[in-house]
Amino acid sequence: MRRVSFLLFCCSAAQTSTALAQTFPAPAQPARALPPDDAISGKRRALWAIESTVGPTSIAGTALGAGWDSLIDRPKEYNTRWSGFGQRYALRTTTTASRAIMEAGLSALWDEDPRYHRAAGQPFNSRVRNIVRMTVMARDSDGRGMPAYSRFIAIPASSFLSNAWRPPSDSTMRYSFLRIGTGFLGRMAGNAWAEFWPDVRTRIFHK
Repeated sequence: MRRVSFLLFCCSAAQTSTALAQTFPAPAQPARALPPDDAISGKRRALWAIESTVGPTSIAGTALGAGWDSLIDRPKEYNTRWSGFGQRYALRTTTTASRAIMEAGLSALWDEDPRYHRAAGQPFNSRVRNIVRMTVMARDSDGRGMPAYSRFIAIPASSFLSNAWRPPSDSTMRYSFLRIGTGFLGRMAGNAWAEFWPDVRTRIFHK
C-alpha cells in the first residue's frame, strides 16, 4: 500500500512540476551556455550536498525545526529537554543528508544543476516567481530550465527511507507525506533566503 501511494504521489508531483513551470515562466535570460566557472561538475555536486546538509543556512534551519519539534513534543518518544532536542536535530540532519545525497547523485543522470540560481537585478515580482519556479525546476548544463526530476524522487524517497530510523509515532504514512510537503516548502524558503539575503547583507554592511 505504501509503495502504491508513493508511486501515485511521484506521478502527481511530476505533473505538478510541469504545471508550475508553465505558471511561473523563467525570468528573461540570454540564450547561452553557463560560463565554464559556473558549470556544474561532479565535485560541485558533492560540495552542494555537503553545503545543503551542514552549511550555515542548513544548520540554522535544522536547529529551528528541531526547536519547533521539541516545542510540540514530536516525536513523543523523545523528551523536551536538551537531549531530546539533540535527538530531533540528528533526526532532521540524517533525513536532509539522505535527501541531498540522492538529489546530487540522481541529478547527474539528467544533467541537472541542483543549485539555486538567483534572478538578481530583475524586478521583485520576477525574483519571487524565480523562487517558486526553482523549487520544482532545475537547469541543465546549458542554463536552460527543466523539471527537477531528481528532486521529485529525492524528497519523497528520503521521507520514506527515514522511517527506518524514526520512532514509531513519526514513521506513519501521514507524517511521511507531511515531510514531503515540508521538504518542498523548506526548499522554497531556502531559495528565498538565497535570493534576497545577499542584497540584505550588502545593505547592512555597506559602508
